[in-house]
Amino acid sequence: MAIIVPNKSKKTHILGDVMKPITVGWSGGLALAVAHCAGMVDLVALPLWIGALIAQYKFAPQQAGLLVTLFLVGVVVSCLLVAPRLGRLNARLVAVIGFALAALAFAACAYQTTFPILAVLHTTAGLAVGCALSVTHGSIARSVNPHRLFAIVNLALGIFAIFFLGATPNFIAQFGGQALFFAFAIVMVVATVVSAALFPAIASESVAAKVEKLAPLSKTVWFGIAGVCLMGLNQAMIFSFVERIGIDRGFGLQFVTGVLIAIGIFNIIPAPLAAILERRVPVISVLVLGPIAQAVLALAITMSTGSTPYAIAAAVFVGVMIFTHTFAFGAMARIDTSGRAMAATPAMLMSGAAIGPVLAGTLVQNFGYYALGVASVVIASVAIMMFLQLRSATKHATA
Repeated sequence: MAIIVPNKSKKTHILGDVMKPITVGWSGGLALAVAHCAGMVDLVALPLWIGALIAQYKFAPQQAGLLVTLFLVGVVVSCLLVAPRLGRLNARLVAVIGFALAALAFAACAYQTTFPILAVLHTTAGLAVGCALSVTHGSIARSVNPHRLFAIVNLALGIFAIFFLGATPNFIAQFGGQALFFAFAIVMVVATVVSAALFPAIASESVAAKVEKLAPLSKTVWFGIAGVCLMGLNQAMIFSFVERIGIDRGFGLQFVTGVLIAIGIFNIIPAPLAAILERRVPVISVLVLGPIAQAVLALAITMSTGSTPYAIAAAVFVGVMIFTHTFAFGAMARIDTSGRAMAATPAMLMSGAAIGPVLAGTLVQNFGYYALGVASVVIASVAIMMFLQLRSATKHATA
């Protein structure tokens, strides 16, 4: 159970002045980790998701990308509605209802094959997941050490990815595309049960009553949000077609499945590494080098015709986002102590990610896989410019 630290500040015009950090016990941390894994399932499953929609459901790349985009748009919309109201909501109730509705929507997807119905169900699932994920990230941001807790939940995501990416391709091959949606539904059911039992409480009546007196987020935070959005766009655009690139270039299902498992294994490393290096590496250096590494790896994935460069680049590609985003999350959580900005974390990631699959599908369908690499370089360049605006603020926040 979370414990709210009393606030003695006389200021009330900024939410950060009335909402102090909370201490999350092991049970609350477990619930947040499970909720993070369920809410960020797209980060793990994107290549399988796109691949199943194309190979099993016979949708064109653009249609497959659009379905996933509708899910991500739903996440963004609900997150934008929930995040500003973080202090007034019962976070546990929102998480439970959100994951439960998502489970129902994904289970329904397993019984449908037509595009319009799947589009509605994907959007519904996204709206539900977005609500749950928003209160999850808002709770993490309100913790005593948001950088460390975010690293821990990302470590859990990496462990989850190993099992999910290792088992799901075989189930899809054996039982068809509907197996993927059943897997999603099971993940959401687990998150529902754990959230109902252990999700930490973060708000009180006295705090909620003061939430109305908000000040706008600083311009610096908005630059950081833009940078994360762009990295999310790059992440989704490339990762959506990792599986298809490997298959279409003749590397074989077993090899590509091995690469997906390797992605899960390597995803374990960035989060604890980010926690260890929290005070040892300048935040701005990480935020600048992250998009550069992302672009270089994207070029290797999309333009290499050899299986080895493809496998190495794909294995570490997601890890770059996890490592960089952990530093961005911690820095912005310290700049905006209200938790509002970080409660919008799903919107940051998914607004970029929402565009990624359909943009990637359009580029692939019209220009081929090479176009993805070129687009990645352009997006990374803009992300770097956004993150550079955080230089002075990150020095102050980590002092």
